[in-house]
Amino acid sequence: MAGRQDTGFAALAGLAAGAVTLGVGSLVALLTGPSTDPLVAVGSAFVDATPAWLKDFAASTFGTADKVVLGIGEVVVLLALAALAGVLAARRWAWGATLVVVLGAVAGLAAMGRPDAGALAAAPAVVGAIAGLLTLRELIRRLPGAPQRPQPEGVRRRAFLQVTAAAGALGVVGVVVGRAIGAGARGAQTARSAIRIPRPATPAAAVPSGVDVGVDGVGPWQTPADEFYRIDTALVVPQVDPETWSLRVHGMVEEEITLTWAELLDSELVEAWVTLACVSNPVGGDLIGNQKWLGLPIADLLARARPTADADMVLSRSIDGFTASTPLAALTDGRDALLAIAMDGEPLPVEHGFPVRMVVPGLYGYVSATKWVTELRVTRFADVTAYWTDRGWSPEGPIKTQSRIEVPRPGASVPAGPVVVAGTAWAQHRGVTGVQVRVEQGSWSDATLADEGGIDSWRQWSWTWDAEPGEYQLYVRASDPQGYQTGARADVIPDGATGYDTVRVTVT
Repeated sequence: MAGRQDTGFAALAGLAAGAVTLGVGSLVALLTGPSTDPLVAVGSAFVDATPAWLKDFAASTFGTADKVVLGIGEVVVLLALAALAGVLAARRWAWGATLVVVLGAVAGLAAMGRPDAGALAAAPAVVGAIAGLLTLRELIRRLPGAPQRPQPEGVRRRAFLQVTAAAGALGVVGVVVGRAIGAGARGAQTARSAIRIPRPATPAAAVPSGVDVGVDGVGPWQTPADEFYRIDTALVVPQVDPETWSLRVHGMVEEEITLTWAELLDSELVEAWVTLACVSNPVGGDLIGNQKWLGLPIADLLARARPTADADMVLSRSIDGFTASTPLAALTDGRDALLAIAMDGEPLPVEHGFPVRMVVPGLYGYVSATKWVTELRVTRFADVTAYWTDRGWSPEGPIKTQSRIEVPRPGASVPAGPVVVAGTAWAQHRGVTGVQVRVEQGSWSDATLADEGGIDSWRQWSWTWDAEPGEYQLYVRASDPQGYQTGARADVIPDGATGYDTVRVTVT
């Protein structure tokens, strides 16, 4: 047993052994599937166990970078535990070995709990833990303070550091190579590039030239596909081969239906402009985007299945197990609720649900926009709950009328005189009928609306303010056919944020 002076070296041994564990696990996952990679499996299990408040904090604080932050945090925690295992092993081998076994068991159980888990799902965690144990054992034996043949202290330290660095480097290489080969071996991107999107039977309505307000700093009316927000629970983007994809429609229906990719492409496809929004979008936030989608009306598919009279909900399921509860009425009332296969005339990006996702106007994504969708179960809200409903969110999520100021930016300094204030408002499937701006606690002034691109898309606006020197708070509110949005502040939980977006500016 090493003495206390070797604590730092023991921690390094643990870090190197931890890297080997992850590297070997990542390489074995090439044979068992990306979701079985120990880092992915543990991270996915953490996402599934995340309470609503923490999910909201991550989405509102980090936005689309929430998964990167989670990954960094996970690695930091695991490496800290690996260092602890090394220190414990230097004191008493059984202590450190037990911690490694426990961590391996946690990763193995997490992998086995994934929806796509196979018989060998735990193999990467088990093999990785064994490799980590063997590495840790060897490095602890080589600690500079461990019993060994007499050698100068400097020689012992150099030898230990060289072996430890080599083991750690091999572990890191294993992780990098495993991830790189895994990404290269996935066929969804290759399959996507070979697809030719058919012409829509019903093209999208022509968009007026004036939908963009023409003010620098206001985002484009059509959100580029590569800038479209992404919020979902998948740490590893599912790789779905369209040739083997199918959609099952079942549950409370007169006729169960299975739709194949070929049948979907041969269907009467509809093109529509639809703005999607995340329920975690804070007041004034950017977890929202507008695009032209192509897909099969879900109402057509449900008409073939013939839901029973007492059904009121459709539970959609992703290939990775995510579920969403969509009101049956929202899928059958004539709105452009689609099984979408394309954005702006191109196949869906893999990270946005390729080959097929749901797009439903007027509902937040957590109850409607299931990506990589493979199943529609017709049921009832009283009988079944969905992924986020189980975590405290409302079972139905109609989008609330909101607006934001994009110009000037918060904290901006602007010259006195005419100042253009501009931004975007949305009230999907109701339509924005007006926008007003207020300076401090003054009266509301009507803004000029850009042309409307349809009631399912957002709308831009602008207002010119005759500003005098001073510090000011600007407010904005939008109206739909039912009236103006509420100014009462509410958090995103359980069914979306409310309140006026405000910007503080200095006029010089």
